[in-house]
Amino acid sequence: MADINNIVEELSKLTVLEAAELVKALETKWGVTAAAPVAVAAAAAAAAPAEAPKDTFDVILVSVPADKKIGAIKAVREVKPGLGLAEAKALVEGAPKPVLEGANKADSEAAKKKLEEAGAKVELK
Repeated sequence: MADINNIVEELSKLTVLEAAELVKALETKWGVTAAAPVAVAAAAAAAAPAEAPKDTFDVILVSVPADKKIGAIKAVREVKPGLGLAEAKALVEGAPKPVLEGANKADSEAAKKKLEEAGAKVELK
């Protein structure tokens, strides 16, 4: 059963064109036609559930106005406490750059709020 699950996972990674090529190759190899099963598979794929909601986010510092850089540097250091002054300054001046990566929703939104209060433009991805 584990082998079947592995095959299903691998087939799920195929693009539509790759899946079509696979169908043709199997039809040729086995001497069969897959007209009906392909229609059933397409219907099953269309009925598949939507993607699960995202639970981790990247906080991207998009831009900082020149007159708000000092406040933004302070905010970056608050959001990312291990960052030194030089690193925080480089991050702010090198925008757009990620401030946090793979953070949970609450931490991401708190960081975004703090950075925006300091005058920075921020995106969550």
